[in-house]
Amino acid sequence: MKPKMMEQYMGDLPSVRVTAAYPFSRSGVDYAGPFFLKQGRGRSPIKAYISLFVCMSTKAIHLELVTSLTTDGFMSALHRFVGRRGNVSDLYSDNGTNFVGASKELIELRNLLKSQSLEQKVSEFCQVRRTTWHFIAPRAPHQGGLWESNVKCMKNHLYKSLSESHLTYEEINTLLIQIEAILNSRPLIPMNDDPFDYQALSPG
Repeated sequence: MKPKMMEQYMGDLPSVRVTAAYPFSRSGVDYAGPFFLKQGRGRSPIKAYISLFVCMSTKAIHLELVTSLTTDGFMSALHRFVGRRGNVSDLYSDNGTNFVGASKELIELRNLLKSQSLEQKVSEFCQVRRTTWHFIAPRAPHQGGLWESNVKCMKNHLYKSLSESHLTYEEINTLLIQIEAILNSRPLIPMNDDPFDYQALSPG
């Protein structure tokens, strides 16, 4: 008559989430999009994507604008990320088999992640920098919850700013950097136990 509700036990966080490390030395990467870029007067807009890198230790994010779902586009974004944030010891991403939806964009992203040319170029990139690339388990997108939640936050700010308008490459790149600054200044935990002290620790 009075059944006792079951309580779900929370699983342990992965060691990379709770071990101290330099910012972005252990990062996750995900794609978002497509979005449309304005090319000029009288020309139709082109597709663009956003590559999101998130630090596994500090939750800080780094956004890169990518104009195509190609191996060269991804590798350029990866080089820009490493050039500005430093070498990465461990990089985590979705497995290509996660993207099995009917959406054309998901199929394109899956084909990119599973392509031989990307595997070869990523392998060359990782060997030089001693980076270990980790894929989450197939069909387990919940293991990438850290970057999925940040993609949601980033899209929320982007859609509220863009609405139905199309921006140029420079304009949307500026907007992404501003969104990056907003997300990296969000409070995580209070600095001390004083209820009248409103300072909080942020990813920035």
